[in-house]
Amino acid sequence: MTRSQPISRRSFLGAAMATAESGQVERQQAAASISGETDHFWYRTAPAGKYVDSQRGNRAFAYGDGWIFLSSDNGRSWPRSLAFPDARLITFSYILKNGNILFATNERLFLSKDGLRSYEPVTVKARNGGDYVPHQPRTRERPGWYFHALNGVASWDVNGKEMLVWGNYCNVIGGAAPVNIYYSTDSGRTVKIAYSFGQNPYFADNGSPGGGKGGALLGDPDNPVLARHVHCVTYNPAENAFYACTGDGTRGMGHECHWLRGTYDAGRDLWNWKVLVSDVSNSRYKGGGINFVEGKMYWISDSNGPKPYDRGIFCCDPADLLHPEKHTRLFNPEVESANLIIQDGVMLASHCAPASPLDTGIIVSTDMGRSWAQYDLKELGRRSPTRFHRKNGEGWFRMDLRSEWITKAEVLFIKPKPAAHRKS
Repeated sequence: MTRSQPISRRSFLGAAMATAESGQVERQQAAASISGETDHFWYRTAPAGKYVDSQRGNRAFAYGDGWIFLSSDNGRSWPRSLAFPDARLITFSYILKNGNILFATNERLFLSKDGLRSYEPVTVKARNGGDYVPHQPRTRERPGWYFHALNGVASWDVNGKEMLVWGNYCNVIGGAAPVNIYYSTDSGRTVKIAYSFGQNPYFADNGSPGGGKGGALLGDPDNPVLARHVHCVTYNPAENAFYACTGDGTRGMGHECHWLRGTYDAGRDLWNWKVLVSDVSNSRYKGGGINFVEGKMYWISDSNGPKPYDRGIFCCDPADLLHPEKHTRLFNPEVESANLIIQDGVMLASHCAPASPLDTGIIVSTDMGRSWAQYDLKELGRRSPTRFHRKNGEGWFRMDLRSEWITKAEVLFIKPKPAAHRKS
Protein backbone atom coordinates (compact mmCIF):
# COMPACT_ATOMS: atom_id res chain seq x y z
CA MET A 1 0.00 0.00 0.00
CA THR A 2 1.04 3.59 -0.54
CA ARG A 3 1.30 6.12 2.23
CA SER A 4 0.21 9.72 1.78
CA GLN A 5 1.87 12.38 3.88
CA PRO A 6 0.03 15.16 5.71
CA ILE A 7 0.31 18.68 4.35
CA SER A 8 2.10 21.00 6.76
CA ARG A 9 0.43 24.29 7.55
CA ARG A 10 3.37 26.21 6.05
CA SER A 11 3.39 24.34 2.76
CA PHE A 12 -0.40 24.32 2.64
CA LEU A 13 -0.77 28.05 3.12
CA GLY A 14 2.01 28.69 0.64
CA ALA A 15 0.45 26.62 -2.13
CA ALA A 16 -1.41 28.16 -5.02
CA MET A 17 -5.14 28.21 -4.40
CA ALA A 18 -6.54 28.90 -7.86
CA THR A 19 -7.88 26.25 -10.18
CA ALA A 20 -10.47 27.51 -12.67
CA GLU A 21 -13.89 25.92 -12.40
CA SER A 22 -14.87 24.29 -15.65
CA GLY A 23 -18.04 22.84 -17.10
CA GLN A 24 -19.27 19.29 -17.01
CA VAL A 25 -16.54 16.66 -17.19
CA GLU A 26 -16.96 13.26 -18.77
CA ARG A 27 -17.52 10.47 -16.25
CA GLN A 28 -14.26 8.70 -15.45
CA GLN A 29 -13.96 5.12 -14.25
CA ALA A 30 -11.17 3.74 -12.12
CA ALA A 31 -9.53 0.76 -13.83
CA ALA A 32 -8.67 -0.90 -10.52
CA SER A 33 -9.12 -0.31 -6.83
CA ILE A 34 -6.56 1.96 -5.16
CA SER A 35 -5.71 1.45 -1.49
CA GLY A 36 -3.41 3.15 0.96
CA GLU A 37 -3.11 4.58 4.44
CA THR A 38 -2.24 7.73 6.32
CA ASP A 39 -1.34 8.20 9.95
CA HIS A 40 -5.05 8.59 10.75
CA PHE A 41 -6.94 6.25 8.39
CA TRP A 42 -6.89 3.52 5.79
CA TYR A 43 -8.52 4.22 2.44
CA ARG A 44 -9.55 2.36 -0.69
CA THR A 45 -11.59 3.01 -3.80
CA ALA A 46 -14.36 0.77 -5.04
CA PRO A 47 -13.41 -1.62 -7.85
CA ALA A 48 -14.54 -0.72 -11.35
CA GLY A 49 -17.85 -2.06 -12.60
CA LYS A 50 -20.19 -1.06 -9.79
CA TYR A 51 -20.78 2.43 -8.44
CA VAL A 52 -21.50 1.91 -4.72
CA ASP A 53 -23.97 4.76 -4.30
CA SER A 54 -25.08 4.33 -0.68
CA GLN A 55 -24.57 2.16 2.38
CA ARG A 56 -26.16 1.47 5.76
CA GLY A 57 -24.95 -1.05 8.31
CA ASN A 58 -23.89 -4.11 6.32
CA ARG A 59 -26.01 -3.21 3.30
CA ALA A 60 -24.87 -1.37 0.20
CA PHE A 61 -26.67 -0.25 -2.95
CA ALA A 62 -24.81 0.01 -6.25
CA TYR A 63 -25.45 0.39 -9.94
CA GLY A 64 -23.74 -0.46 -13.22
CA ASP A 65 -24.64 -0.51 -16.88
CA GLY A 66 -28.34 -1.35 -16.95
CA TRP A 67 -28.40 -2.97 -13.48
CA ILE A 68 -28.85 -2.14 -9.82
CA PHE A 69 -27.30 -4.26 -7.05
CA LEU A 70 -27.73 -4.94 -3.34
CA SER A 71 -25.12 -6.33 -0.93
CA SER A 72 -25.70 -7.46 2.64
CA ASP A 73 -22.02 -8.03 3.49
CA ASN A 74 -20.52 -4.55 3.05
CA GLY A 75 -19.99 -4.93 -0.67
CA ARG A 76 -18.01 -8.17 -0.57
CA SER A 77 -20.67 -9.89 -2.68
CA TRP A 78 -23.74 -8.73 -4.63
CA PRO A 79 -26.22 -11.63 -4.67
CA ARG A 80 -29.21 -9.42 -5.48
CA SER A 81 -29.41 -7.65 -8.84
CA LEU A 82 -32.20 -6.23 -10.94
CA ALA A 83 -32.34 -4.86 -14.47
CA PHE A 84 -32.76 -1.10 -14.51
CA PRO A 85 -32.08 0.45 -17.93
CA ASP A 86 -31.44 3.97 -16.61
CA ALA A 87 -29.00 2.87 -13.90
CA ARG A 88 -26.29 5.27 -15.08
CA LEU A 89 -28.69 8.18 -14.57
CA ILE A 90 -29.09 7.56 -10.83
CA THR A 91 -28.46 10.76 -8.87
CA PHE A 92 -29.71 9.76 -5.41
CA SER A 93 -30.24 6.65 -3.30
CA TYR A 94 -30.94 5.90 0.33
CA ILE A 95 -31.29 2.69 2.35
CA LEU A 96 -34.00 2.97 4.99
CA LYS A 97 -33.90 1.31 8.40
CA ASN A 98 -36.45 -1.35 7.41
CA GLY A 99 -34.45 -2.23 4.27
CA ASN A 100 -36.43 -0.22 1.73
CA ILE A 101 -34.30 1.44 -0.94
CA LEU A 102 -35.32 4.81 -2.35
CA PHE A 103 -33.47 5.92 -5.46
CA ALA A 104 -33.84 8.53 -8.18
CA THR A 105 -32.81 9.31 -11.74
CA ASN A 106 -32.89 13.05 -12.35
CA GLU A 107 -36.64 13.84 -11.99
CA ARG A 108 -37.94 10.30 -11.32
CA LEU A 109 -38.14 8.57 -7.94
CA PHE A 110 -38.36 4.82 -7.26
CA LEU A 111 -38.72 2.50 -4.26
CA SER A 112 -37.82 -1.13 -3.67
CA LYS A 113 -39.62 -2.68 -0.70
CA ASP A 114 -38.46 -6.29 -1.15
CA GLY A 115 -34.69 -6.33 -1.15
CA LEU A 116 -34.36 -5.34 -4.82
CA ARG A 117 -36.58 -8.10 -6.17
CA SER A 118 -38.69 -5.32 -7.69
CA TYR A 119 -39.14 -1.57 -7.68
CA GLU A 120 -42.00 0.84 -8.28
CA PRO A 121 -42.25 4.55 -9.13
CA VAL A 122 -42.99 7.04 -6.37
CA THR A 123 -44.99 10.17 -7.09
CA VAL A 124 -44.11 13.03 -4.76
CA LYS A 125 -47.01 14.73 -3.02
CA ALA A 126 -47.26 18.53 -3.00
CA ARG A 127 -48.08 20.45 0.13
CA ASN A 128 -51.72 20.70 -0.96
CA GLY A 129 -51.97 16.91 -1.17
CA GLY A 130 -51.95 16.69 -4.96
CA ASP A 131 -49.30 15.13 -7.14
CA TYR A 132 -46.08 17.09 -7.53
CA VAL A 133 -45.35 16.78 -11.24
CA PRO A 134 -41.88 17.63 -12.60
CA HIS A 135 -41.77 20.36 -15.22
CA GLN A 136 -41.43 19.67 -18.93
CA PRO A 137 -37.75 20.37 -19.62
CA ARG A 138 -36.70 22.55 -22.51
CA THR A 139 -33.97 20.03 -23.30
CA ARG A 140 -35.12 16.42 -22.93
CA GLU A 141 -31.69 15.20 -21.83
CA ARG A 142 -31.60 17.83 -19.05
CA PRO A 143 -34.73 17.35 -16.93
CA GLY A 144 -33.03 18.63 -13.76
CA TRP A 145 -31.64 17.04 -10.61
CA TYR A 146 -34.82 16.97 -8.55
CA PHE A 147 -33.55 14.60 -5.84
CA HIS A 148 -29.75 14.65 -5.85
CA ALA A 149 -28.36 15.42 -2.36
CA LEU A 150 -24.93 16.72 -1.37
CA ASN A 151 -24.92 15.04 2.06
CA GLY A 152 -25.12 11.29 2.58
CA VAL A 153 -26.97 11.19 5.93
CA ALA A 154 -30.67 11.96 5.45
CA SER A 155 -32.68 10.03 8.07
CA TRP A 156 -33.00 10.16 11.84
CA ASP A 157 -35.02 8.66 14.66
CA VAL A 158 -37.62 11.33 15.41
CA ASN A 159 -39.77 10.52 18.43
CA GLY A 160 -39.33 6.80 17.87
CA LYS A 161 -39.95 6.88 14.13
CA GLU A 162 -37.51 7.15 11.24
CA MET A 163 -37.86 10.33 9.19
CA LEU A 164 -36.13 10.81 5.86
CA VAL A 165 -35.56 14.49 5.05
CA TRP A 166 -33.31 15.88 2.33
CA GLY A 167 -32.92 18.77 -0.10
CA ASN A 168 -31.76 18.76 -3.70
CA TYR A 169 -28.37 20.07 -4.77
CA CYS A 170 -29.20 21.13 -8.31
CA ASN A 171 -28.82 23.80 -11.00
CA VAL A 172 -25.22 22.89 -11.78
CA ILE A 173 -25.44 20.10 -14.36
CA GLY A 174 -28.32 17.96 -15.59
CA GLY A 175 -30.59 20.90 -16.33
CA ALA A 176 -32.53 23.37 -14.21
CA ALA A 177 -34.69 22.15 -11.34
CA PRO A 178 -36.85 23.70 -8.61
CA VAL A 179 -35.23 23.73 -5.17
CA ASN A 180 -37.10 21.67 -2.58
CA ILE A 181 -36.84 19.90 0.75
CA TYR A 182 -38.49 16.47 0.72
CA TYR A 183 -39.57 14.11 3.51
CA SER A 184 -40.98 10.68 4.19
CA THR A 185 -42.30 9.22 7.43
CA ASP A 186 -43.19 5.78 6.06
CA SER A 187 -39.87 4.40 4.78
CA GLY A 188 -40.14 6.01 1.36
CA ARG A 189 -43.59 4.73 0.42
CA THR A 190 -44.88 8.31 0.50
CA VAL A 191 -42.59 11.26 -0.26
CA LYS A 192 -43.85 14.79 0.22
CA ILE A 193 -42.67 18.38 -0.11
CA ALA A 194 -41.58 19.89 3.20
CA TYR A 195 -40.49 23.24 1.74
CA SER A 196 -40.29 24.82 -1.72
CA PHE A 197 -38.01 27.74 -2.49
CA GLY A 198 -39.09 30.55 -4.79
CA GLN A 199 -38.59 31.05 -8.51
CA ASN A 200 -35.01 32.11 -9.10
CA PRO A 201 -34.72 33.86 -12.49
CA TYR A 202 -30.98 33.16 -12.58
CA PHE A 203 -31.64 29.39 -12.66
CA ALA A 204 -34.66 29.14 -14.92
CA ASP A 205 -34.91 26.33 -17.45
CA ASN A 206 -33.32 27.84 -20.56
CA GLY A 207 -32.01 24.47 -21.72
CA SER A 208 -28.49 24.91 -20.34
CA PRO A 209 -26.82 22.37 -18.01
CA GLY A 210 -27.27 24.49 -14.87
CA GLY A 211 -30.15 26.69 -15.84
CA GLY A 212 -29.92 30.42 -16.43
CA LYS A 213 -31.76 33.59 -17.28
CA GLY A 214 -34.51 33.74 -19.86
CA GLY A 215 -36.05 30.32 -19.31
CA ALA A 216 -39.11 28.86 -17.63
CA LEU A 217 -39.30 29.83 -13.96
CA LEU A 218 -39.28 26.92 -11.50
CA GLY A 219 -40.28 26.79 -7.84
CA ASP A 220 -42.91 28.31 -5.60
CA PRO A 221 -44.14 31.58 -7.14
CA ASP A 222 -45.41 32.76 -3.74
CA ASN A 223 -42.12 32.31 -1.85
CA PRO A 224 -39.67 35.25 -1.97
CA VAL A 225 -36.85 33.10 -0.49
CA LEU A 226 -34.58 32.15 -3.38
CA ALA A 227 -31.75 29.60 -3.51
CA ARG A 228 -29.66 27.89 -6.13
CA HIS A 229 -29.65 24.57 -4.29
CA VAL A 230 -29.66 22.95 -0.86
CA HIS A 231 -26.30 22.15 0.74
CA CYS A 232 -27.51 20.20 3.75
CA VAL A 233 -30.51 19.19 5.86
CA THR A 234 -30.04 17.64 9.28
CA TYR A 235 -31.83 17.02 12.58
CA ASN A 236 -31.12 18.12 16.13
CA PRO A 237 -32.80 15.73 18.58
CA ALA A 238 -32.16 18.11 21.50
CA GLU A 239 -34.54 20.63 19.90
CA ASN A 240 -36.66 18.19 17.90
CA ALA A 241 -35.94 20.50 14.96
CA PHE A 242 -34.43 20.32 11.49
CA TYR A 243 -31.86 22.70 10.05
CA ALA A 244 -31.12 23.37 6.39
CA CYS A 245 -28.54 25.56 4.67
CA THR A 246 -28.46 26.64 1.05
CA GLY A 247 -26.29 28.34 -1.56
CA ASP A 248 -24.99 29.99 -3.52
CA GLY A 249 -24.63 33.74 -4.10
CA THR A 250 -26.24 37.15 -4.27
CA ARG A 251 -27.27 38.01 -7.83
CA GLY A 252 -29.56 41.00 -7.59
CA MET A 253 -32.64 39.20 -6.25
CA GLY A 254 -31.44 38.89 -2.66
CA HIS A 255 -29.19 36.39 -0.93
CA GLU A 256 -29.28 32.70 -1.87
CA CYS A 257 -27.30 31.57 1.22
CA HIS A 258 -29.80 30.84 3.98
CA TRP A 259 -30.08 28.86 7.18
CA LEU A 260 -33.59 27.58 7.92
CA ARG A 261 -35.01 25.91 11.00
CA GLY A 262 -38.02 23.64 10.61
CA THR A 263 -40.29 21.81 13.03
CA TYR A 264 -42.66 19.03 12.09
CA ASP A 265 -46.09 18.41 13.62
CA ALA A 266 -46.62 14.69 13.05
CA GLY A 267 -50.22 14.77 14.23
CA ARG A 268 -51.23 17.32 11.60
CA ASP A 269 -48.51 16.43 9.07
CA LEU A 270 -47.48 20.09 8.91
CA TRP A 271 -44.14 21.88 8.74
CA ASN A 272 -43.19 25.26 10.16
CA TRP A 273 -40.02 26.73 8.63
CA LYS A 274 -38.26 29.95 9.55
CA VAL A 275 -35.32 31.59 7.80
CA LEU A 276 -32.79 32.26 10.57
CA VAL A 277 -30.13 34.10 8.61
CA SER A 278 -29.33 35.06 5.00
CA ASP A 279 -25.89 36.24 3.95
CA VAL A 280 -23.33 36.75 1.19
CA SER A 281 -21.25 34.01 -0.39
CA ASN A 282 -17.98 34.84 1.43
CA SER A 283 -19.65 34.41 4.82
CA ARG A 284 -19.38 31.43 7.18
CA TYR A 285 -23.14 31.07 6.66
CA LYS A 286 -22.46 29.78 3.17
CA GLY A 287 -21.82 26.40 4.66
CA GLY A 288 -22.73 22.74 4.75
CA GLY A 289 -22.12 19.51 6.60
CA ILE A 290 -24.27 20.46 9.59
CA ASN A 291 -23.93 17.94 12.44
CA PHE A 292 -25.28 17.88 15.99
CA VAL A 293 -23.31 16.16 18.74
CA GLU A 294 -24.45 16.34 22.37
CA GLY A 295 -26.52 19.43 21.62
CA LYS A 296 -23.71 21.33 19.89
CA MET A 297 -23.94 22.43 16.26
CA TYR A 298 -20.99 21.83 13.91
CA TRP A 299 -20.59 22.86 10.26
CA ILE A 300 -17.99 23.70 7.63
CA SER A 301 -17.83 26.92 5.63
CA ASP A 302 -18.16 26.91 1.85
CA SER A 303 -17.20 30.60 1.76
CA ASN A 304 -16.13 31.86 -1.66
CA GLY A 305 -16.64 34.84 -3.94
CA PRO A 306 -14.91 38.12 -3.06
CA LYS A 307 -12.21 38.14 -0.38
CA PRO A 308 -11.87 38.09 2.58
CA TYR A 309 -13.22 34.58 3.21
CA ASP A 310 -14.80 33.58 6.49
CA ARG A 311 -13.82 29.92 6.43
CA GLY A 312 -13.37 27.05 8.80
CA ILE A 313 -15.03 24.27 10.75
CA PHE A 314 -17.23 25.92 13.35
CA CYS A 315 -19.04 24.92 16.53
CA CYS A 316 -21.61 26.69 18.66
CA ASP A 317 -24.78 26.26 20.66
CA PRO A 318 -27.76 26.31 18.29
CA ALA A 319 -29.09 29.35 20.13
CA ASP A 320 -25.87 31.21 19.24
CA LEU A 321 -25.98 30.58 15.49
CA LEU A 322 -26.76 34.24 14.76
CA HIS A 323 -23.93 35.46 17.01
CA PRO A 324 -20.57 34.86 15.26
CA GLU A 325 -18.66 36.13 18.28
CA LYS A 326 -19.93 33.07 20.16
CA HIS A 327 -18.78 30.59 17.50
CA THR A 328 -15.64 28.52 17.97
CA ARG A 329 -13.52 28.00 14.88
CA LEU A 330 -12.10 24.52 15.44
CA PHE A 331 -9.94 24.50 12.30
CA ASN A 332 -9.38 26.60 9.20
CA PRO A 333 -8.43 24.56 6.12
CA GLU A 334 -8.25 27.78 4.07
CA VAL A 335 -10.38 26.06 1.41
CA GLU A 336 -14.11 26.11 0.73
CA SER A 337 -16.07 22.94 1.44
CA ALA A 338 -19.64 21.92 2.19
CA ASN A 339 -18.91 18.37 3.40
CA LEU A 340 -18.48 17.26 7.02
CA ILE A 341 -19.53 14.17 8.92
CA ILE A 342 -19.08 13.32 12.62
CA GLN A 343 -19.39 9.84 14.06
CA ASP A 344 -17.87 8.20 17.14
CA GLY A 345 -15.62 11.19 17.82
CA VAL A 346 -14.22 11.23 14.27
CA MET A 347 -14.68 14.34 12.12
CA LEU A 348 -14.16 13.96 8.36
CA ALA A 349 -14.28 16.82 5.88
CA SER A 350 -12.89 17.49 2.43
CA HIS A 351 -11.53 20.07 0.01
CA CYS A 352 -13.40 21.36 -3.01
CA ALA A 353 -10.89 20.46 -5.71
CA PRO A 354 -11.17 23.53 -8.00
CA ALA A 355 -10.32 25.78 -5.04
CA SER A 356 -7.66 23.55 -3.47
CA PRO A 357 -3.89 23.13 -3.91
CA LEU A 358 -4.45 19.43 -3.15
CA ASP A 359 -5.58 16.83 -5.67
CA THR A 360 -7.90 14.97 -3.28
CA GLY A 361 -7.92 16.78 0.05
CA ILE A 362 -9.15 15.04 3.21
CA ILE A 363 -9.47 16.84 6.56
CA VAL A 364 -9.63 14.64 9.67
CA SER A 365 -9.82 14.87 13.44
CA THR A 366 -10.07 11.71 15.54
CA ASP A 367 -10.57 13.53 18.85
CA MET A 368 -13.60 15.76 18.19
CA GLY A 369 -11.63 18.71 16.95
CA ARG A 370 -8.81 18.96 19.47
CA SER A 371 -6.24 18.09 16.80
CA TRP A 372 -6.37 18.07 13.01
CA ALA A 373 -4.57 16.73 9.96
CA GLN A 374 -4.95 17.22 6.23
CA TYR A 375 -3.97 14.68 3.59
CA ASP A 376 -3.55 14.84 -0.16
CA LEU A 377 -4.48 11.49 -1.72
CA LYS A 378 -2.72 12.32 -4.95
CA GLU A 379 -3.01 8.90 -6.54
CA LEU A 380 -6.78 9.41 -6.75
CA GLY A 381 -6.40 12.36 -9.08
CA ARG A 382 -8.03 15.75 -8.82
CA ARG A 383 -11.24 14.99 -6.96
CA SER A 384 -13.79 16.59 -4.62
CA PRO A 385 -15.01 14.10 -1.95
CA THR A 386 -18.71 14.54 -1.15
CA ARG A 387 -21.88 12.66 -0.04
CA PHE A 388 -20.36 11.25 3.15
CA HIS A 389 -22.17 8.19 4.51
CA ARG A 390 -21.95 6.87 8.05
CA LYS A 391 -19.60 3.95 8.68
CA ASN A 392 -20.69 0.55 7.44
CA GLY A 393 -20.60 -2.65 9.49
CA GLU A 394 -16.83 -2.91 9.03
CA GLY A 395 -16.11 0.67 10.05
CA TRP A 396 -15.67 2.30 6.62
CA PHE A 397 -17.10 5.71 5.77
CA ARG A 398 -18.27 6.01 2.14
CA MET A 399 -18.06 9.10 -0.08
CA ASP A 400 -18.32 10.11 -3.71
CA LEU A 401 -15.26 11.34 -5.55
CA ARG A 402 -16.39 14.03 -7.97
CA SER A 403 -14.35 15.26 -10.92
CA GLU A 404 -14.06 19.03 -10.57
CA TRP A 405 -16.78 19.48 -7.96
CA ILE A 406 -19.99 17.80 -9.07
CA THR A 407 -19.62 15.10 -11.77
CA LYS A 408 -19.54 11.55 -10.37
CA ALA A 409 -16.24 9.77 -10.92
CA GLU A 410 -15.33 7.11 -8.30
CA VAL A 411 -16.22 5.99 -4.77
CA LEU A 412 -13.86 6.25 -1.79
CA PHE A 413 -13.98 4.39 1.53
CA ILE A 414 -12.12 5.64 4.62
CA LYS A 415 -11.62 3.72 7.87
CA PRO A 416 -10.24 5.64 10.86
CA LYS A 417 -7.38 4.00 12.70
CA PRO A 418 -7.70 3.21 16.41
CA ALA A 419 -5.34 5.21 18.61
CA ALA A 420 -3.03 2.21 18.97
CA HIS A 421 -2.43 2.21 15.20
CA ARG A 422 -1.69 5.92 14.90
CA LYS A 423 1.75 7.49 15.07
CA SER A 424 0.39 10.63 16.67
